[in-house]
Formats: sequence, C-alpha cells, structure tokens
Amino acid sequence: MSRKLKKIFIHTTKALVAACLLQVFAACNDVQNEFTLSPCFLIIDNDIHQDAVLASAMNPNAPGLFCTIRRINAAGADKFHFESSDGQTSEKSLNGVDKQRRMIIGYNNGLIVGFGNLSTPSTFYAYDRECPNCFDPNYIPVRSKPLRVSTTGIATCNLCKRQYDLNNGGNIIKGDGGKKMTRYRASTTGPLGRLVVN
Repeated sequence: MSRKLKKIFIHTTKALVAACLLQVFAACNDVQNEFTLSPCFLIIDNDIHQDAVLASAMNPNAPGLFCTIRRINAAGADKFHFESSDGQTSEKSLNGVDKQRRMIIGYNNGLIVGFGNLSTPSTFYAYDRECPNCFDPNYIPVRSKPLRVSTTGIATCNLCKRQYDLNNGGNIIKGDGGKKMTRYRASTTGPLGRLVVN
C-alpha cells in the first residue's frame, strides 16, 4: 500500500471512529435512569396497620392494582391515606413507631405503589404521584400536579393530558413525548407485610 493510501485509510478510520463515538454519547443523553436519585423514604408495617386497601396493592397474586399513599392530618391526628386504583379508600393513624421514622413521601407527599401485570414474576413498582413533565419541585410556592390513577393501571395528568403505564415502568403511552414517571426503589414482604420505599 502506498504512503498516500495509508494516510487516507488512517484519516478515514479516525473519522469513522469519531462519528461512532459521537453517536454513542448522543444516544446515552436520551436514556433515563430506571430509578430517581431524588430522596424518598417510607416504611409502613402493614402487619400492624392491617389496611386492606394497601394490602391489595402489595399482593403479588393480584397484579395491576395500584394504591396511592399520602400522609394527612385529619382532626389533629396524623394518618396515612390510601386510595386504590379501583376507588377504595381508607385511613390509618400513625403509631408511635411511624411517628419516629423520618418520612419523605415523594416530591410532594404522594406515592403510587403496586405490582405490574406485564411480567412473570410481577415487578413491584413505586412511583411519585406528581406528573414528571408538569411538576417542578423547585417552583415556589410548590404547585401540585398529581396524577389520577385508573382501574386499568393508567396514570393521567389533568394538565398536560399525558398518560403513563403503571404496569410498564411508567412509560408515556399517550400524549406528547417527555419524561417517564419518577420511580423509586421499593419492596414488599406481602399484603400484610412491610412496605419499604427508598
């Protein structure tokens, strides 16, 4: 091979390698992490509370049912408020152990938990209740943009009209593109066991 052809070959190879690297790095910029790095910490001992609404979402044998969890103050008492995707609601007073725990319940006091119904074994999910494309945790005053959960496992934002699939990692299934739902690490030891979100 002549000296001139060697130079052309080397320059062409370098250009191709550089173009491939640029594509790899550009593709990585669009990838979202599976779990958020934002703080969230919640432990609920349902073996103590015995809440049926929360238990329904922590049952791996009934995937596709989700429960929204919030901490509220009703008549001067701190309580957990549970609402299932099939419309059932309940409240349980925080006990002494609950009150001692430091709770961070998502961005704005709301989580959605439940087993997805698209895999075997089912995946246990915990999502933030706020729309990831409308809610801004840095906006003052904080303005809630909560998602509404349907019986089919679809979360809908009333503002942007995006729909998210709770059974499939919180991906957008209808509406403009954008971020999928904010997801936290979570585990459960069963319907009347312990829920841990962090």
